[in-house]
Amino acid sequence: MSKEEIFNESLALHKAGKPGKFEILPTKSLENAKDLSLAYSPGVAAPCLEIEKKQEDAYLYTTIGNTIAVVSNGTAVLGLGDIGALASKPVMEGKAVLFKRFGKVDAVDIEVNSKNVDEIVNAITLISTGFGGINLEDIKAPECFKIEAKLKETLNIPVMHDDQHGTAIVVCSGLINALKIVNKKIEDIKVVVNGAGAAAIACSNLMKSFGVKHITMCDSKGVIYKGRTAGMNEYKEQFAYDTDARTLQDAVKGADVFLGLSVAGALTQDMVKTMADEPIIFALANPTPEITPEEAYKANPKAIVATGRSDYPNQVNNLLGFPYIFRGALDVRATKINEEMKQSAAKALAELAQGDGLRKDNIIPSPFDKRLYSTIPVAVAKAAVDSGVALKPIKDWDEYKNSLK
Repeated sequence: MSKEEIFNESLALHKAGKPGKFEILPTKSLENAKDLSLAYSPGVAAPCLEIEKKQEDAYLYTTIGNTIAVVSNGTAVLGLGDIGALASKPVMEGKAVLFKRFGKVDAVDIEVNSKNVDEIVNAITLISTGFGGINLEDIKAPECFKIEAKLKETLNIPVMHDDQHGTAIVVCSGLINALKIVNKKIEDIKVVVNGAGAAAIACSNLMKSFGVKHITMCDSKGVIYKGRTAGMNEYKEQFAYDTDARTLQDAVKGADVFLGLSVAGALTQDMVKTMADEPIIFALANPTPEITPEEAYKANPKAIVATGRSDYPNQVNNLLGFPYIFRGALDVRATKINEEMKQSAAKALAELAQGDGLRKDNIIPSPFDKRLYSTIPVAVAKAAVDSGVALKPIKDWDEYKNSLK
Protein backbone atom coordinates (compact mmCIF):
# COMPACT_ATOMS: atom_id res chain seq x y z
CA MET A 1 0.00 0.00 0.00
CA SER A 2 1.14 3.52 -0.74
CA LYS A 3 1.54 6.10 2.01
CA GLU A 4 -1.54 7.94 0.73
CA GLU A 5 -3.62 4.74 0.81
CA ILE A 6 -2.51 3.97 4.36
CA PHE A 7 -3.34 7.53 5.48
CA ASN A 8 -6.81 7.46 3.91
CA GLU A 9 -7.67 4.02 5.31
CA SER A 10 -6.40 5.05 8.73
CA LEU A 11 -8.59 8.16 8.76
CA ALA A 12 -11.60 6.06 7.76
CA LEU A 13 -10.80 3.54 10.52
CA HIS A 14 -10.46 6.16 13.25
CA LYS A 15 -13.76 7.91 12.48
CA ALA A 16 -15.85 4.81 11.72
CA GLY A 17 -18.62 4.03 14.22
CA LYS A 18 -17.53 5.41 17.57
CA PRO A 19 -14.56 7.72 16.86
CA GLY A 20 -11.24 6.58 18.34
CA LYS A 21 -9.95 3.12 19.19
CA PHE A 22 -11.47 1.97 22.49
CA GLU A 23 -14.33 2.36 24.93
CA ILE A 24 -14.80 1.74 28.66
CA LEU A 25 -17.20 -1.04 29.65
CA PRO A 26 -18.54 -2.04 33.10
CA THR A 27 -17.45 -5.32 34.67
CA LYS A 28 -20.37 -5.55 37.10
CA SER A 29 -24.08 -5.98 36.35
CA LEU A 30 -26.17 -2.79 36.21
CA GLU A 31 -29.51 -4.28 35.20
CA ASN A 32 -31.81 -3.40 38.11
CA ALA A 33 -32.28 -1.30 41.23
CA LYS A 34 -30.34 -3.72 43.44
CA ASP A 35 -27.38 -3.68 41.07
CA LEU A 36 -27.34 0.11 41.24
CA SER A 37 -27.62 0.12 45.03
CA LEU A 38 -24.57 -2.13 45.30
CA ALA A 39 -22.40 -0.67 42.55
CA TYR A 40 -23.30 2.92 43.32
CA SER A 41 -25.40 4.62 45.99
CA PRO A 42 -25.75 3.66 48.81
CA GLY A 43 -23.64 0.46 48.66
CA VAL A 44 -20.56 2.05 47.15
CA ALA A 45 -19.94 3.74 50.50
CA ALA A 46 -18.73 0.40 51.87
CA PRO A 47 -15.55 0.07 49.74
CA CYS A 48 -14.95 3.82 50.08
CA LEU A 49 -14.89 3.53 53.88
CA GLU A 50 -12.69 0.42 53.76
CA ILE A 51 -10.17 2.24 51.54
CA GLU A 52 -10.28 5.27 53.84
CA LYS A 53 -9.24 3.01 56.71
CA LYS A 54 -6.70 1.04 54.70
CA GLN A 55 -5.36 2.60 51.50
CA GLU A 56 -4.03 -0.64 50.01
CA ASP A 57 -7.58 -2.04 49.95
CA ALA A 58 -8.04 0.02 46.78
CA TYR A 59 -6.36 -2.95 45.12
CA LEU A 60 -9.20 -5.18 46.37
CA TYR A 61 -12.15 -2.99 45.50
CA THR A 62 -11.14 -0.90 42.46
CA THR A 63 -9.43 -1.25 39.07
CA ILE A 64 -6.21 0.38 40.26
CA GLY A 65 -4.24 -2.88 40.33
CA ASN A 66 -4.63 -3.38 36.59
CA THR A 67 -4.82 0.20 35.32
CA ILE A 68 -2.05 2.51 34.16
CA ALA A 69 -1.97 6.01 32.73
CA VAL A 70 -0.36 6.59 29.33
CA VAL A 71 0.85 10.18 29.61
CA SER A 72 2.26 12.48 26.92
CA ASN A 73 2.62 16.14 26.05
CA GLY A 74 3.14 15.38 22.37
CA THR A 75 6.60 16.93 22.08
CA ALA A 76 8.37 13.92 20.50
CA VAL A 77 5.81 11.82 18.66
CA LEU A 78 7.56 9.15 16.58
CA GLY A 79 8.11 10.38 13.03
CA LEU A 80 6.07 13.55 13.66
CA GLY A 81 8.03 15.49 16.29
CA ASP A 82 6.43 18.20 18.42
CA ILE A 83 2.78 18.12 17.30
CA GLY A 84 1.22 19.13 20.61
CA ALA A 85 -0.71 17.32 23.31
CA LEU A 86 -4.08 17.03 21.55
CA ALA A 87 -2.62 15.85 18.24
CA SER A 88 -0.79 13.08 20.13
CA LYS A 89 -4.07 11.60 21.42
CA PRO A 90 -4.52 9.07 18.55
CA VAL A 91 -1.08 7.67 19.34
CA MET A 92 -1.80 7.50 23.07
CA GLU A 93 -5.16 5.81 22.42
CA GLY A 94 -3.26 3.33 20.26
CA LYS A 95 -0.81 2.68 23.07
CA ALA A 96 -3.72 2.04 25.43
CA VAL A 97 -5.18 -0.49 22.99
CA LEU A 98 -1.82 -2.27 22.71
CA PHE A 99 -1.56 -2.53 26.48
CA LYS A 100 -4.95 -4.22 26.57
CA ARG A 101 -4.47 -6.46 23.54
CA PHE A 102 -1.01 -7.78 24.42
CA GLY A 103 -0.65 -7.32 28.19
CA LYS A 104 -4.29 -7.44 29.31
CA VAL A 105 -3.56 -4.19 31.13
CA ASP A 106 -6.22 -1.48 31.21
CA ALA A 107 -4.77 1.87 30.15
CA VAL A 108 -6.14 5.39 30.03
CA ASP A 109 -4.51 8.01 27.81
CA ILE A 110 -3.85 11.41 29.39
CA GLU A 111 -2.55 14.33 27.33
CA VAL A 112 -0.93 17.08 29.39
CA ASN A 113 -0.92 20.44 27.60
CA SER A 114 2.38 21.75 28.94
CA LYS A 115 6.08 21.78 28.14
CA ASN A 116 7.08 22.77 31.65
CA VAL A 117 8.77 19.95 33.57
CA ASP A 118 7.40 20.95 36.98
CA GLU A 119 3.87 21.40 35.65
CA ILE A 120 3.92 17.98 34.02
CA VAL A 121 5.37 16.30 37.11
CA ASN A 122 2.78 18.01 39.31
CA ALA A 123 -0.09 17.01 37.01
CA ILE A 124 0.99 13.36 36.92
CA THR A 125 1.63 13.29 40.67
CA LEU A 126 -1.85 14.60 41.40
CA ILE A 127 -3.65 12.06 39.21
CA SER A 128 -1.38 9.12 40.09
CA THR A 129 -3.56 8.21 43.08
CA GLY A 130 -5.99 6.41 40.77
CA PHE A 131 -3.44 4.36 38.82
CA GLY A 132 -1.24 1.33 39.40
CA GLY A 133 1.51 2.63 37.09
CA ILE A 134 2.55 5.46 34.77
CA ASN A 135 3.76 4.97 31.18
CA LEU A 136 5.39 8.14 29.89
CA GLU A 137 5.27 8.47 26.11
CA ASP A 138 6.60 10.73 23.35
CA ILE A 139 8.10 13.41 25.60
CA LYS A 140 11.23 15.01 24.19
CA ALA A 141 14.70 14.91 25.71
CA PRO A 142 16.10 16.18 27.98
CA GLU A 143 12.77 16.98 29.67
CA CYS A 144 11.76 13.31 29.64
CA PHE A 145 14.78 12.38 31.79
CA LYS A 146 13.93 15.01 34.39
CA ILE A 147 10.22 14.13 34.46
CA GLU A 148 10.85 10.43 34.90
CA ALA A 149 13.51 10.97 37.57
CA LYS A 150 11.30 13.29 39.62
CA LEU A 151 8.31 10.95 39.41
CA LYS A 152 10.42 7.97 40.47
CA GLU A 153 11.53 9.92 43.52
CA THR A 154 8.02 10.80 44.66
CA LEU A 155 5.69 8.01 43.47
CA ASN A 156 5.42 4.52 44.92
CA ILE A 157 4.18 2.91 41.68
CA PRO A 158 6.02 1.83 38.50
CA VAL A 159 7.00 4.69 36.19
CA MET A 160 8.60 4.07 32.80
CA HIS A 161 9.30 6.28 29.79
CA ASP A 162 8.82 3.65 27.11
CA ASP A 163 10.63 5.55 24.36
CA GLN A 164 13.76 5.19 26.46
CA HIS A 165 13.58 1.89 28.24
CA GLY A 166 11.36 -0.14 25.92
CA THR A 167 13.75 0.47 23.06
CA ALA A 168 16.76 -0.25 25.27
CA ILE A 169 15.36 -3.59 26.46
CA VAL A 170 14.67 -4.85 22.93
CA VAL A 171 18.02 -3.60 21.60
CA CYS A 172 19.92 -5.34 24.39
CA SER A 173 18.04 -8.60 23.81
CA GLY A 174 19.05 -8.48 20.15
CA LEU A 175 22.63 -7.57 21.05
CA ILE A 176 22.92 -10.54 23.42
CA ASN A 177 21.93 -12.91 20.63
CA ALA A 178 23.92 -11.25 17.87
CA LEU A 179 27.08 -11.52 20.00
CA LYS A 180 26.42 -15.23 20.47
CA ILE A 181 26.29 -15.67 16.70
CA VAL A 182 29.53 -13.78 16.03
CA ASN A 183 31.19 -15.24 19.16
CA LYS A 184 32.23 -11.95 20.73
CA LYS A 185 32.26 -11.01 24.41
CA ILE A 186 30.16 -8.02 25.39
CA GLU A 187 32.95 -6.51 27.51
CA ASP A 188 35.31 -6.49 24.51
CA ILE A 189 33.13 -4.83 21.87
CA LYS A 190 33.32 -1.30 20.56
CA VAL A 191 29.88 0.30 20.17
CA VAL A 192 29.04 3.46 18.22
CA VAL A 193 25.70 5.12 18.97
CA ASN A 194 24.47 7.66 16.45
CA GLY A 195 21.87 9.85 18.14
CA ALA A 196 21.85 11.30 21.63
CA GLY A 197 18.17 11.57 22.47
CA ALA A 198 16.08 9.71 25.03
CA ALA A 199 16.29 6.25 23.43
CA ALA A 200 20.01 6.55 22.64
CA ILE A 201 20.90 7.53 26.21
CA ALA A 202 18.75 4.74 27.68
CA CYS A 203 20.13 2.11 25.28
CA SER A 204 23.67 3.14 26.14
CA ASN A 205 23.02 2.99 29.86
CA LEU A 206 21.43 -0.45 29.68
CA MET A 207 24.24 -1.75 27.45
CA LYS A 208 26.70 -0.53 30.07
CA SER A 209 24.79 -2.39 32.78
CA PHE A 210 25.21 -5.56 30.69
CA GLY A 211 28.97 -5.05 30.50
CA VAL A 212 29.66 -2.86 27.45
CA LYS A 213 32.70 -0.74 28.26
CA HIS A 214 33.45 1.16 25.05
CA ILE A 215 30.69 3.43 23.70
CA THR A 216 31.26 6.34 21.35
CA MET A 217 28.18 8.53 21.01
CA CYS A 218 27.51 10.94 18.15
CA ASP A 219 24.85 13.58 17.61
CA SER A 220 24.12 16.01 14.78
CA LYS A 221 27.32 17.91 15.61
CA GLY A 222 29.54 14.81 15.48
CA VAL A 223 31.30 12.79 18.15
CA ILE A 224 30.60 13.64 21.78
CA TYR A 225 34.10 13.95 23.19
CA LYS A 226 35.66 15.18 26.41
CA GLY A 227 35.85 18.94 26.37
CA ARG A 228 33.19 19.55 23.72
CA THR A 229 30.88 22.43 24.61
CA ALA A 230 28.58 22.86 21.61
CA GLY A 231 25.17 21.24 21.98
CA MET A 232 26.02 19.48 25.23
CA ASN A 233 23.89 18.69 28.28
CA GLU A 234 24.36 16.71 31.48
CA TYR A 235 23.08 13.51 29.88
CA LYS A 236 25.39 13.65 26.87
CA GLU A 237 28.26 14.55 29.19
CA GLN A 238 28.08 11.04 30.69
CA PHE A 239 29.29 9.70 27.33
CA ALA A 240 32.01 12.25 26.65
CA TYR A 241 35.31 10.37 26.47
CA ASP A 242 38.82 11.21 25.35
CA THR A 243 38.96 10.38 21.65
CA ASP A 244 40.48 11.79 18.48
CA ALA A 245 37.35 10.85 16.49
CA ARG A 246 35.23 13.83 15.49
CA THR A 247 32.83 12.44 12.91
CA LEU A 248 30.64 9.35 12.64
CA GLN A 249 32.91 8.20 9.83
CA ASP A 250 35.88 8.36 12.21
CA ALA A 251 33.99 6.67 15.04
CA VAL A 252 32.74 3.58 13.16
CA LYS A 253 36.21 2.48 12.05
CA GLY A 254 36.79 -0.86 13.73
CA ALA A 255 33.45 -0.73 15.56
CA ASP A 256 31.75 -4.04 16.33
CA VAL A 257 28.29 -2.50 16.79
CA PHE A 258 26.46 0.43 15.25
CA LEU A 259 23.27 1.61 16.94
CA GLY A 260 21.38 4.23 15.00
CA LEU A 261 18.62 6.27 16.58
CA SER A 262 19.05 9.18 14.24
CA VAL A 263 18.18 9.90 10.60
CA ALA A 264 17.80 8.05 7.31
CA GLY A 265 21.00 7.30 5.43
CA ALA A 266 23.36 8.29 8.24
CA LEU A 267 25.43 5.09 7.86
CA THR A 268 26.93 4.55 4.42
CA GLN A 269 28.19 1.38 2.77
CA ASP A 270 31.72 2.76 2.86
CA MET A 271 31.41 3.20 6.63
CA VAL A 272 30.18 -0.39 7.04
CA LYS A 273 33.25 -1.60 5.15
CA THR A 274 35.49 0.00 7.77
CA MET A 275 33.72 -1.68 10.71
CA ALA A 276 35.00 -4.83 12.41
CA ASP A 277 34.42 -8.23 10.86
CA GLU A 278 30.83 -9.49 11.26
CA PRO A 279 29.46 -6.08 12.27
CA ILE A 280 26.19 -5.80 14.19
CA ILE A 281 23.98 -2.99 12.93
CA PHE A 282 20.85 -1.66 14.59
CA ALA A 283 19.51 0.92 12.12
CA LEU A 284 16.40 2.14 13.90
CA ALA A 285 15.49 5.42 12.21
CA ASN A 286 11.87 5.28 11.06
CA PRO A 287 10.41 5.00 8.52
CA THR A 288 13.74 4.92 6.63
CA PRO A 289 16.69 3.41 8.54
CA GLU A 290 20.24 4.75 8.70
CA ILE A 291 21.10 2.01 6.21
CA THR A 292 18.82 -0.63 4.70
CA PRO A 293 19.62 -4.32 5.28
CA GLU A 294 20.20 -4.73 1.53
CA GLU A 295 22.79 -1.96 1.52
CA ALA A 296 24.48 -3.28 4.65
CA TYR A 297 24.72 -6.84 3.33
CA LYS A 298 26.13 -5.59 0.06
CA ALA A 299 28.85 -3.77 1.97
CA ASN A 300 29.53 -6.76 4.24
CA PRO A 301 27.65 -10.06 3.71
CA LYS A 302 28.60 -11.13 7.25
CA ALA A 303 26.70 -8.24 8.86
CA ILE A 304 23.78 -8.80 11.23
CA VAL A 305 21.12 -6.13 10.76
CA ALA A 306 18.06 -5.07 12.76
CA THR A 307 15.71 -2.20 11.96
CA GLY A 308 12.55 -0.69 13.39
CA ARG A 309 10.49 -1.81 10.42
CA SER A 310 8.03 -4.69 10.31
CA ASP A 311 8.87 -5.59 6.71
CA TYR A 312 12.39 -6.73 7.65
CA PRO A 313 13.51 -9.50 10.04
CA ASN A 314 14.80 -8.53 13.49
CA GLN A 315 12.33 -5.72 14.13
CA VAL A 316 13.15 -3.67 17.23
CA ASN A 317 9.59 -3.08 18.39
CA ASN A 318 8.73 -1.72 21.84
CA LEU A 319 5.61 -3.90 21.70
CA LEU A 320 7.93 -6.72 22.77
CA GLY A 321 8.44 -4.96 26.07
CA PHE A 322 6.01 -2.49 27.60
CA PRO A 323 2.79 -4.60 27.86
CA TYR A 324 4.62 -7.46 29.56
CA ILE A 325 6.88 -5.32 31.74
CA PHE A 326 3.89 -3.54 33.26
CA ARG A 327 1.99 -6.86 33.49
CA GLY A 328 4.73 -8.33 35.65
CA ALA A 329 5.20 -5.13 37.65
CA LEU A 330 1.48 -4.83 38.41
CA ASP A 331 1.11 -8.48 39.34
CA VAL A 332 3.60 -8.15 42.20
CA ARG A 333 2.61 -4.56 42.94
CA ALA A 334 6.12 -3.28 42.26
CA THR A 335 6.94 0.17 43.55
CA LYS A 336 9.21 0.89 40.58
CA ILE A 337 10.72 -0.51 37.39
CA ASN A 338 14.42 -0.85 38.15
CA GLU A 339 17.53 -1.96 36.28
CA GLU A 340 17.15 -5.55 37.45
CA MET A 341 13.65 -5.75 35.95
CA LYS A 342 14.79 -4.26 32.65
CA GLN A 343 17.76 -6.61 32.43
CA SER A 344 15.54 -9.61 33.16
CA ALA A 345 13.11 -8.57 30.44
CA ALA A 346 15.95 -8.27 27.92
CA LYS A 347 17.39 -11.67 28.87
CA ALA A 348 13.98 -13.34 28.66
CA LEU A 349 13.40 -11.85 25.20
CA ALA A 350 16.79 -13.10 24.08
CA GLU A 351 16.07 -16.58 25.38
CA LEU A 352 12.80 -16.75 23.43
CA ALA A 353 14.65 -16.16 20.17
CA GLN A 354 17.35 -18.65 21.20
CA GLY A 355 14.67 -21.29 21.66
CA ASP A 356 13.79 -21.01 17.98
CA GLY A 357 17.43 -21.35 16.89
CA LEU A 358 19.65 -18.31 16.53
CA ARG A 359 20.19 -17.05 12.99
CA LYS A 360 21.22 -13.75 11.49
CA ASP A 361 17.56 -13.12 10.70
CA ASN A 362 16.29 -14.28 14.10
CA ILE A 363 17.94 -12.42 16.96
CA ILE A 364 14.67 -10.83 18.18
CA PRO A 365 11.30 -12.57 18.70
CA SER A 366 8.21 -11.61 16.70
CA PRO A 367 5.78 -9.20 18.45
CA PHE A 368 3.06 -11.80 17.78
CA ASP A 369 4.88 -14.62 19.58
CA LYS A 370 2.23 -15.91 22.02
CA ARG A 371 4.93 -17.05 24.46
CA LEU A 372 5.72 -13.43 25.31
CA TYR A 373 2.73 -13.13 27.66
CA SER A 374 3.67 -16.15 29.75
CA THR A 375 7.43 -15.46 29.74
CA ILE A 376 8.35 -11.78 30.05
CA PRO A 377 5.98 -10.91 32.94
CA VAL A 378 7.37 -13.82 34.95
CA ALA A 379 10.96 -12.64 34.42
CA VAL A 380 10.02 -9.06 35.37
CA ALA A 381 7.99 -10.11 38.41
CA LYS A 382 10.81 -12.36 39.67
CA ALA A 383 13.33 -9.55 39.31
CA ALA A 384 11.02 -7.20 41.21
CA VAL A 385 10.68 -9.71 44.05
CA ASP A 386 14.41 -10.52 44.13
CA SER A 387 15.38 -6.83 44.13
CA GLY A 388 13.00 -6.01 46.97
CA VAL A 389 10.56 -3.69 45.19
CA ALA A 390 7.50 -6.01 45.20
CA LEU A 391 4.79 -5.31 47.75
CA LYS A 392 2.90 -8.49 46.80
CA PRO A 393 5.51 -11.21 46.21
CA ILE A 394 4.42 -14.30 44.31
CA LYS A 395 4.87 -17.55 46.24
CA ASP A 396 4.05 -20.13 43.59
CA TRP A 397 5.78 -19.23 40.34
CA ASP A 398 4.50 -22.29 38.47
CA GLU A 399 0.95 -21.34 39.33
CA TYR A 400 1.58 -17.75 38.21
CA LYS A 401 3.07 -18.84 34.89
CA ASN A 402 0.22 -21.25 34.28
CA SER A 403 -2.31 -18.51 35.03
CA LEU A 404 -0.71 -16.39 32.31
CA LYS A 405 -0.80 -19.29 29.87
